[in-house]
Amino acid sequence: MKKPIRSILQIAVLVDTSGAYGRGLVRGISRFATEHGPWSLYLEPRDLRSEYPDWLQHWPGHGILARSGTGPLLQRLQESGLPVVELRASRLPHPFPFVGVDNATVGAGVADYLQSRGYRNFGAYLDPSEEYFRQRIEVFQSVLAQSGYPCSVFGAFSDGERPRWDEHQNALARWLVGLPKPAAVFACNDQLGFWLLDAARRAGVAVPGELAVIGAGNDEMLCNAAVPSLSSVELPGDDVGYAAAKLLFEWIQSGKPQPPIREILLPPGQVVPRVSSDAVAITDARLSYALQYIREHALGPLCVEEVARASSLSRSALERKMRATLARTPLEEIHRVRFALVEKLLLQTDLTLEQIAERTGFEYPQYMAEAFRLRTGMTPGRFRARRKT
Repeated sequence: MKKPIRSILQIAVLVDTSGAYGRGLVRGISRFATEHGPWSLYLEPRDLRSEYPDWLQHWPGHGILARSGTGPLLQRLQESGLPVVELRASRLPHPFPFVGVDNATVGAGVADYLQSRGYRNFGAYLDPSEEYFRQRIEVFQSVLAQSGYPCSVFGAFSDGERPRWDEHQNALARWLVGLPKPAAVFACNDQLGFWLLDAARRAGVAVPGELAVIGAGNDEMLCNAAVPSLSSVELPGDDVGYAAAKLLFEWIQSGKPQPPIREILLPPGQVVPRVSSDAVAITDARLSYALQYIREHALGPLCVEEVARASSLSRSALERKMRATLARTPLEEIHRVRFALVEKLLLQTDLTLEQIAERTGFEYPQYMAEAFRLRTGMTPGRFRARRKT
């Protein structure tokens, strides 16, 4: 006697798989389906210009997870009558719930990161075709403006049409030459970061000596193929995919016409440092060495006196120079480096607080947890829960 077929949710995944972020979305969706299935997933290789599959018109499925790149695709999704969760921020209007990255936090995080490394001259490289690219750069500029720093912006394809490759790269190179040095530039995605580093080579601008570059997306193929390798903000594609699948599942299970949540924004990961930003914009050689020493030794039992001795400065001179240049004390810089790793370990690992304290130079986990709460306004557990869906 044949066993009855178990009820299976049929879900279409219309997500571009040509980039690292889209592939991360698929991994997260698959992870949720594995944990809460069985699901039958329709999935095919796609890019952002791919159309709506014709056979889906009369498909007896349960829901769709989509990253829409065109108005016609959004229209077809609306006509399907199925629960749809959208995974791409767009200026195109649609009625679907959205799950994605908090792009404002991407721009703010890069601005803070570059300022913390001593940069005072800034630029941004923008593809204006996407609203989320604009948001990253606008917030980047806004945070810098609050500190009193202007930011020059180079717009890729600002006239709506792509110029010849060599013309574009030469114009980009001229813009880089005109930036006051040392400078730091935020490219709104890794593709633009790759092109920016090519233009810097054409212009003879040294990276990272004269120019630091950070992209967004942490596409390892692009980042490692760039010369030099490109630093980039890690985007939580896996977690976004998981959260979107969870939202769709809960919506289907509820049987209601409207989703339980209209929008979910997840915070980005840390800057993944590579050679393109491996410098600190400090002209004072001893202070530069002191900051480098802190980065290399902050996760051990480091004290300010040790940093001063290593950089051939008195403690008072080190304090004075660091306050004047970075507006913080040596001890604050040690804590900044330590807590940056604490945040990374909380978001990207399941290590216990005891294990995190041991890896980040804190003798007592309780002290680390309380100091973390005072710095961020939330407990380590609550901070970690931002990535849990």
